[in-house]
Amino acid sequence: MEATYKISVTARPFYLAEQSNESAEQYTFAYQITITNEGNVPAKLMARHWVIEDGQGQKQEVRGLGVVGEHPEIAPGESFEYTSGVTLNAPVGTMRGSYQMMAADGTEFEAIIAPFILSMPRTLH
Repeated sequence: MEATYKISVTARPFYLAEQSNESAEQYTFAYQITITNEGNVPAKLMARHWVIEDGQGQKQEVRGLGVVGEHPEIAPGESFEYTSGVTLNAPVGTMRGSYQMMAADGTEFEAIIAPFILSMPRTLH
């Protein structure tokens, strides 16, 4: 069987009103990420790259090793979940990015994180 390298990433964002300060234009969001290995080779998450944009066009990039202090190894058919957060200067924004993965056979590959919307309730229709 030929090795396949396929990681799917889903995001579930939510607004944290109690950690936000709207009068100071600080809008805090959490997002729950599920990383699933849909390939047939175990893979380890080595690094992350996020592109975060708020509704005013301010853009920031975040790069780092691992996620939430971990380098999870994900077996075929298994998932890894974590929750993290971000504060924006606008009530709406987007996040997208990628994870740099290394398969058990030494192959490096990228797992794409499709764009998702961060939105304070009652902001988007």
